[in-house]
Amino acid sequence: MNIAIVGYGKMGRIIERIAQERGHSVVARFDVDNNVNGEGLTAESLVNVDAAIEFSTPEAALANIRRLVSLRVPTVVGTTGWYDQLDDVRRLVDSNSAALVWGANFSIGVNLFFKLVQDASALFAQYNQYDPFLLEFHHKFKKDAPSGTALITARAMRDAYGDRTPEAVSVRAGHIPGTHEIGFDSEADTITLTHTARNREGFGAGAVLAAERIVGKQGMYEFPELLFAAK
Repeated sequence: MNIAIVGYGKMGRIIERIAQERGHSVVARFDVDNNVNGEGLTAESLVNVDAAIEFSTPEAALANIRRLVSLRVPTVVGTTGWYDQLDDVRRLVDSNSAALVWGANFSIGVNLFFKLVQDASALFAQYNQYDPFLLEFHHKFKKDAPSGTALITARAMRDAYGDRTPEAVSVRAGHIPGTHEIGFDSEADTITLTHTARNREGFGAGAVLAAERIVGKQGMYEFPELLFAAK
């Protein structure tokens, strides 16, 4: 495929390397120097692009998404912090017969973690002596809090806990790697499940996989819908 990277920071460079290792070509790169308010995303700048992978900032993501969707470029969105606009984006995708996949976290391991969280919550919610909790830790440079991954983790707990679903407690300090932990605490014991990201490689690999799977489709998908779908 010919891929455009929207948001050419550390994550964008990792995606570029992984995409090339998988046999794809990165034919366009957009950052703050050539894409203010999404204005660099045009039919001309995206000519021959098969898919775009967007990893920018919460402030820039919506403008980028709207431009890419209006141009009907199949798009992977890894930026978080814009999910209050999901319904509006879904309507835009549908009205343009476009294709978009979004995810709070494109790591395969994290998506398996979400499934474990959902199953564990269903078990522990049957026993009132256990109180659920949700913690997330990131480096001081992460801009959104709670993280998108924490919000999806809470959603995975909500089917079981409803109004008792815990709010995420967020820590931003130093260079802490992205870490998400849920737990169930009672007077007798504490049970926890934790995911810690060692590096960004998993996110990049998942994003490229999502780009490969969104081409040729229409509609808006959350990453697990494509990750766990039968090939």
